[in-house]
Amino acid sequence: MHVEKSSGEAPDRAPESGLRDRLVQAGVELVTAEGADALSLREIARRAGVSHGAPRRYFPTHLELLSAIARRGFTDLGDRAAAALGENGGEDGGENGGEDRSTDARDRLGTLGRVYLDFALANPGMYALMFRHDLLRSDELGLRDTSLPLFGVLVDLVGQARPSANARLVAGALWANLHGIAQLWIWGSLQLATGAADFEPLLRTALDAHLGQVER
Repeated sequence: MHVEKSSGEAPDRAPESGLRDRLVQAGVELVTAEGADALSLREIARRAGVSHGAPRRYFPTHLELLSAIARRGFTDLGDRAAAALGENGGEDGGENGGEDRSTDARDRLGTLGRVYLDFALANPGMYALMFRHDLLRSDELGLRDTSLPLFGVLVDLVGQARPSANARLVAGALWANLHGIAQLWIWGSLQLATGAADFEPLLRTALDAHLGQVER
């Protein structure tokens, strides 16, 4: 139920930061409920309780608003990864060496992969938006500041797990593999093709493919 403010101001007259946050939050809720294709300026404005032209005052282009919404997704994913890996992220503080260090990094890559896949499957609409760079402006609104550090953690861990490899390229290939698992699982294709009941066997196979097999 909408409650009018006691000041009598129209919703468009709300403080700038408050209205900007409302627009972004309305977009987050919309993409979560209906997917990236539903993210029209008019519908976001309606959900935020403002006129359909109001978003233009804070986001001159549709792409900028979509980028601000996607930034929330990257922040959420980054927070989940940090919580799962601990504050050091991809760093092990130098306490382990050799094989122990590589094994620990591989275990942490498995943890990071589970966080990534769990996020994608729980938030398919946001996940789809986050990687639609044809719809986003990653050079503005701090989007790169929230997306690139997570890839940096992946690169660091791959470098520890496979010291002799080109960590950035292997990390890119592993990320592409995880992204494919997530998207095909969301579509239902992998369940049909592999008969897998969950993504865990696929995650282990992806890690084996890019890091080398381990005895189990």
